[in-house]
Amino acid sequence: MNAAAKRDYSILGPEREKAIENGLVSADWYTCPIPRKRLKELVARRNAPAARDILFWLIALGFTGYIAYLSWGSWWAIPAFALYGTVYSVSSVSKWHEYGHGTPFKTAWMNEAIYQITSFLILIQATNFRWSHVRHHTDTIIVGSDPEIMEPRPPMWKRLFKSLLRVDDLRGNTAKSLFMHAFGRLNAQEKELIPSSQYRALFWEARIFLLLYAAIIALCFYVHSILPLMFIGLPAYYGFFLMTCLNATQHLGLFEDKLDHRLCCRTFYTNPILRFLYTNMNYHAEHHMFPMVPFYNLPALHEEIKRDCPAAAPSFPAALRETVAALWTIRKDPTFVVPRYREFANRIEQDAKGA
Repeated sequence: MNAAAKRDYSILGPEREKAIENGLVSADWYTCPIPRKRLKELVARRNAPAARDILFWLIALGFTGYIAYLSWGSWWAIPAFALYGTVYSVSSVSKWHEYGHGTPFKTAWMNEAIYQITSFLILIQATNFRWSHVRHHTDTIIVGSDPEIMEPRPPMWKRLFKSLLRVDDLRGNTAKSLFMHAFGRLNAQEKELIPSSQYRALFWEARIFLLLYAAIIALCFYVHSILPLMFIGLPAYYGFFLMTCLNATQHLGLFEDKLDHRLCCRTFYTNPILRFLYTNMNYHAEHHMFPMVPFYNLPALHEEIKRDCPAAAPSFPAALRETVAALWTIRKDPTFVVPRYREFANRIEQDAKGA
């Protein structure tokens, strides 16, 4: 196994210093050319599209939740709750991510409100993610600096399979983290990422989470049924399968340590239903290159810059197949990159030499 297979992906390890020495930390990234006036239009925030999206999400949750409620006690509950859990998990996670950026609503407090609510629904604290995600966008797939690299090279298959249903979190990681924060403690990585001025918010978020979920658990005992948790909390686990697959397509199999989002982020086309559930995060290269563009403007942004980017995967299944095939190859060759992205990188390099 070569040296690339043995890299330390921790943001507190030796790769961090190497990334700094190589000029990869907090560096300048390539951005596709786009007229200034057009970019100003695309970054404009509007309340109406965001409000409409939230309304449709609540309707989808209510409809699928009602079907699941009617099915409770029968075998139909399995597919019904699988559907509800998928709508709950994929939408909550993608909206949590988007509203954490503060871009959908023009009114700032509305973005924060949705961010905090969705954080509660998926049991991942808002303050934690806000600062880890800032680093993810600043140093996207820079080994030793990006805390959100989903898998190292070669991949850890056992961990990947566990992530399909957040098994480790369900077995206690989430509770451990919440109790630790509730008692005012942080781990070393959190101390590296989160400013001390934000510790108080992190601690109070954990305490509120624990109080609210304690109330839901108490309700379960009161009604002698796990049903309340089946609607709030547990869907973030039993409905997480599709979200893990979507997350995998974002960066896996692509380049590491490149200051060009076209080489480390994957865009794919998909149907309107999945785009709605995923809050347009299938336009992932566009989102990383211009993170201040609201999700409802990403399709238009894609049209503006697509000629300067690798071709989008034609569908979600195609993107997932490409990702899984790449992971399978990377298990033996940690330097492997999806061929069409390597070809695109070679073309960029040739164009730069010819300029």
